[in-house]
Amino acid sequence: MKKLALSLACAALAGGALAQPVAGTHSIRVLTPEAAQKAVNAALASCRQAGYQVAVAVVDRSGVAQAMVRDRFAGAHTPDVAVDKAWTAVSFRTDTTELARATQPGQASSGLRSVPRFTAVGGGVTIQGAGSVIGGIGVSGAPSGDADDACAKAGIASIREDLEM
Repeated sequence: MKKLALSLACAALAGGALAQPVAGTHSIRVLTPEAAQKAVNAALASCRQAGYQVAVAVVDRSGVAQAMVRDRFAGAHTPDVAVDKAWTAVSFRTDTTELARATQPGQASSGLRSVPRFTAVGGGVTIQGAGSVIGGIGVSGAPSGDADDACAKAGIASIREDLEM
Protein backbone atom coordinates (compact mmCIF):
# COMPACT_ATOMS: atom_id res chain seq x y z
CA MET A 1 0.00 0.00 0.00
CA LYS A 2 2.88 2.37 0.83
CA LYS A 3 4.46 1.61 -2.56
CA LEU A 4 1.18 2.45 -4.29
CA ALA A 5 0.87 5.72 -2.36
CA LEU A 6 4.49 6.59 -3.14
CA SER A 7 3.97 5.75 -6.83
CA LEU A 8 0.84 7.92 -6.98
CA ALA A 9 2.63 10.80 -5.25
CA CYS A 10 5.55 10.58 -7.70
CA ALA A 11 3.17 10.46 -10.66
CA ALA A 12 1.31 13.51 -9.36
CA LEU A 13 4.55 15.44 -8.93
CA ALA A 14 5.79 14.43 -12.37
CA GLY A 15 2.46 15.36 -13.97
CA GLY A 16 2.54 18.73 -12.26
CA ALA A 17 6.06 19.35 -13.50
CA LEU A 18 5.05 18.56 -17.06
CA ALA A 19 2.13 20.95 -16.87
CA GLN A 20 4.40 23.88 -15.96
CA PRO A 21 5.67 26.18 -18.72
CA VAL A 22 9.18 25.41 -19.86
CA ALA A 23 11.62 28.30 -19.72
CA GLY A 24 12.54 29.51 -23.19
CA THR A 25 9.32 28.41 -24.90
CA HIS A 26 5.79 29.67 -25.36
CA SER A 27 2.50 28.32 -26.63
CA ILE A 28 1.00 29.55 -29.88
CA ARG A 29 -2.38 29.31 -31.54
CA VAL A 30 -2.49 27.96 -35.07
CA LEU A 31 -5.20 28.11 -37.68
CA THR A 32 -6.59 24.71 -38.61
CA PRO A 33 -6.70 23.65 -42.26
CA GLU A 34 -10.48 23.38 -41.92
CA ALA A 35 -10.79 27.00 -40.76
CA ALA A 36 -8.45 28.15 -43.54
CA GLN A 37 -10.53 26.36 -46.17
CA LYS A 38 -13.78 27.71 -44.70
CA ALA A 39 -12.44 31.28 -44.89
CA VAL A 40 -11.25 30.78 -48.48
CA ASN A 41 -14.64 29.44 -49.55
CA ALA A 42 -16.57 32.24 -47.83
CA ALA A 43 -14.37 34.94 -49.38
CA LEU A 44 -14.77 33.34 -52.82
CA ALA A 45 -18.56 33.20 -52.37
CA SER A 46 -18.64 36.87 -51.34
CA CYS A 47 -16.68 37.90 -54.43
CA ARG A 48 -18.81 35.72 -56.71
CA GLN A 49 -21.97 37.30 -55.30
CA ALA A 50 -20.52 40.71 -56.20
CA GLY A 51 -19.69 39.45 -59.70
CA TYR A 52 -15.91 39.15 -59.27
CA GLN A 53 -13.69 36.29 -60.39
CA VAL A 54 -10.83 36.08 -57.88
CA ALA A 55 -8.24 33.93 -56.21
CA VAL A 56 -8.23 33.66 -52.42
CA ALA A 57 -5.41 32.40 -50.21
CA VAL A 58 -4.98 31.87 -46.48
CA VAL A 59 -1.53 31.69 -44.92
CA ASP A 60 -0.60 30.63 -41.40
CA ARG A 61 1.06 32.88 -38.83
CA SER A 62 4.44 32.25 -40.50
CA GLY A 63 3.20 33.23 -43.95
CA VAL A 64 3.07 29.68 -45.33
CA ALA A 65 0.07 28.99 -47.58
CA GLN A 66 -2.59 26.77 -46.02
CA ALA A 67 -5.44 27.05 -48.51
CA MET A 68 -5.96 28.63 -51.91
CA VAL A 69 -8.62 28.64 -54.61
CA ARG A 70 -8.80 30.40 -57.97
CA ASP A 71 -12.15 30.93 -59.62
CA ARG A 72 -12.35 29.62 -63.17
CA PHE A 73 -12.04 33.00 -64.93
CA ALA A 74 -9.69 34.77 -62.51
CA GLY A 75 -6.46 35.96 -64.08
CA ALA A 76 -3.44 33.68 -64.12
CA HIS A 77 -1.57 36.11 -61.85
CA THR A 78 -4.21 36.12 -59.11
CA PRO A 79 -3.15 33.03 -57.10
CA ASP A 80 0.39 34.36 -56.58
CA VAL A 81 -0.85 37.85 -55.78
CA ALA A 82 -3.42 36.50 -53.28
CA VAL A 83 -0.74 34.51 -51.46
CA ASP A 84 1.62 37.51 -51.46
CA LYS A 85 -1.08 39.82 -50.09
CA ALA A 86 -1.79 37.39 -47.24
CA TRP A 87 1.97 36.95 -46.66
CA THR A 88 2.47 40.72 -46.54
CA ALA A 89 -0.34 41.21 -44.02
CA VAL A 90 1.04 38.49 -41.72
CA SER A 91 4.68 39.42 -42.13
CA PHE A 92 4.09 43.08 -41.26
CA ARG A 93 1.15 42.39 -38.90
CA THR A 94 -0.80 45.05 -40.80
CA ASP A 95 -3.53 44.94 -43.44
CA THR A 96 -2.23 45.73 -46.92
CA THR A 97 -4.59 48.68 -47.43
CA GLU A 98 -2.89 50.42 -44.52
CA LEU A 99 0.55 49.40 -45.82
CA ALA A 100 -0.33 50.82 -49.24
CA ARG A 101 -0.85 54.25 -47.63
CA ALA A 102 2.17 54.02 -45.33
CA THR A 103 4.59 53.07 -48.11
CA GLN A 104 3.69 55.66 -50.73
CA PRO A 105 6.67 57.43 -52.34
CA GLY A 106 8.02 60.06 -49.99
CA GLN A 107 6.82 58.24 -46.85
CA ALA A 108 9.32 57.02 -44.26
CA SER A 109 8.39 53.39 -44.98
CA SER A 110 8.46 53.65 -48.78
CA GLY A 111 11.54 51.42 -48.92
CA LEU A 112 9.42 48.44 -47.90
CA ARG A 113 8.11 48.31 -51.46
CA SER A 114 11.47 46.85 -52.52
CA VAL A 115 11.08 43.84 -50.19
CA PRO A 116 10.47 40.70 -52.28
CA ARG A 117 6.81 39.57 -52.14
CA PHE A 118 5.72 42.83 -50.44
CA THR A 119 2.36 43.66 -52.02
CA ALA A 120 1.13 47.15 -51.16
CA VAL A 121 -2.43 47.04 -52.44
CA GLY A 122 -5.70 46.27 -50.65
CA GLY A 123 -6.89 42.71 -50.24
CA GLY A 124 -4.49 41.33 -47.62
CA VAL A 125 -5.99 41.16 -44.13
CA THR A 126 -4.63 39.71 -40.90
CA ILE A 127 -6.62 36.95 -39.21
CA GLN A 128 -6.61 37.50 -35.47
CA GLY A 129 -7.78 35.32 -32.62
CA ALA A 130 -7.59 35.97 -28.89
CA GLY A 131 -5.55 39.11 -29.46
CA SER A 132 -2.82 37.74 -31.71
CA VAL A 133 -2.23 37.34 -35.44
CA ILE A 134 -2.76 33.70 -36.36
CA GLY A 135 -2.86 34.01 -40.13
CA GLY A 136 -3.69 36.15 -43.10
CA ILE A 137 -6.09 36.09 -46.01
CA GLY A 138 -5.43 37.55 -49.44
CA VAL A 139 -7.86 38.19 -52.28
CA SER A 140 -6.84 39.16 -55.81
CA GLY A 141 -8.90 39.83 -58.91
CA ALA A 142 -11.72 42.17 -57.88
CA PRO A 143 -11.72 45.58 -59.61
CA SER A 144 -10.18 47.38 -56.59
CA GLY A 145 -8.29 46.78 -53.38
CA ASP A 146 -11.37 47.86 -51.44
CA ALA A 147 -13.44 45.15 -53.14
CA ASP A 148 -10.70 42.58 -52.44
CA ASP A 149 -10.71 43.74 -48.79
CA ALA A 150 -14.48 43.29 -48.50
CA CYS A 151 -14.26 39.70 -49.74
CA ALA A 152 -11.33 38.95 -47.42
CA LYS A 153 -13.28 40.31 -44.45
CA ALA A 154 -16.26 38.13 -45.38
CA GLY A 155 -13.92 35.14 -45.25
CA ILE A 156 -12.71 36.10 -41.79
CA ALA A 157 -16.28 36.70 -40.59
CA SER A 158 -17.14 33.12 -41.51
CA ILE A 159 -14.60 31.77 -39.01
CA ARG A 160 -14.80 34.47 -36.31
CA GLU A 161 -16.57 32.21 -33.80
CA ASP A 162 -14.01 29.43 -34.40
CA LEU A 163 -11.16 31.83 -33.58
CA GLU A 164 -12.48 33.27 -30.33
CA MET A 165 -12.94 30.02 -28.42
